[in-house]
Amino acid sequence: MTSGQKPRAFRLSPEPPPAAGFAPPPPMPVIVEEPFEIVDAADGVPVPVAPKRRSPWGGLFLSAAGGLVSLGVGLSVERMIADLFQAAPWLGWVAVALLGLALLALAVILGRELAGLRREKRIERLRQSAIDAIAARDHTGAMAVVREVSALYAGRERLAAARARLDGTADAILDVDDRIGLAERELLVDLDRQARNAIAVAAKQVSAVTALSPRAIVDVAFVLFAAVRLLRRIATIYGGRPGFLGFLRLARSAVAHLTVTGGMAVGESVIQQVLGLGLAARVSAKLGEGVLNGLMTARFGLAALAVCRPLPFVRTEPPRLADVAGELLRSGEET
Repeated sequence: MTSGQKPRAFRLSPEPPPAAGFAPPPPMPVIVEEPFEIVDAADGVPVPVAPKRRSPWGGLFLSAAGGLVSLGVGLSVERMIADLFQAAPWLGWVAVALLGLALLALAVILGRELAGLRREKRIERLRQSAIDAIAARDHTGAMAVVREVSALYAGRERLAAARARLDGTADAILDVDDRIGLAERELLVDLDRQARNAIAVAAKQVSAVTALSPRAIVDVAFVLFAAVRLLRRIATIYGGRPGFLGFLRLARSAVAHLTVTGGMAVGESVIQQVLGLGLAARVSAKLGEGVLNGLMTARFGLAALAVCRPLPFVRTEPPRLADVAGELLRSGEET
């Protein structure tokens, strides 16, 4: 358009209606994309997991029921204290003192639970921040992750020298993977070894007890007890101090990780060993059951390690089932 011309507006005619005997074209389908959570499977392949849609009615029911129970308990305690004051004033004051002690203990317990949950969320946030920094090649984010991981273990004297070496490389020019991998090598290698040893010991104990126990209820009880103790042990090794609520949260995360990464499918060779178990399964069914329970405990321990570790595996290889339950597999083959 030249400088002497003025802008003009044009009106577009509407599309002509379809001719008789011809159907209008079908509308274009609308594709709705739902967000997916990407989880790395055991073989490193990203697995999309659809988010769970939670109904608000369950939470509303629990809140209402909890409120009713709290009101009932409070009213009962108030009536009991009033009756004690009527019977004997000193009994009422004793009841008031006991109530104060109970409330103080409850406040301390709630404080510990909240501190444990906050520490677990901090570890999860650290791991996710490290993953995001590696994916985005964010050097600033990687340096922040390394500083926070070092601060997480500030109270451990055994890691003081490792923290000093790590702090000395704060101004060094390193790649994102190298920086996080250095923190992993300096701070987590020894913790990984402790966690692997704890998993191996728990797997051996479960295998031995379930192979020798006379009743199935004893097997189930000991497997659950060993899983609870193992999860707490691994969380403590990596800096978590889970209370009851924190333990439930960790257990749910470990089971979810175990489900996403293949459940009990621990590899073709391991499945053949578990299903066969050589002469052990033929000579003694309890022996084969003990080995299988030990392998399941080891698999759960590996899932717990993955959700309790503050950093992803960058420069070190993640532990495999053969690393923590190798003796069980060899015993199944040789027996």
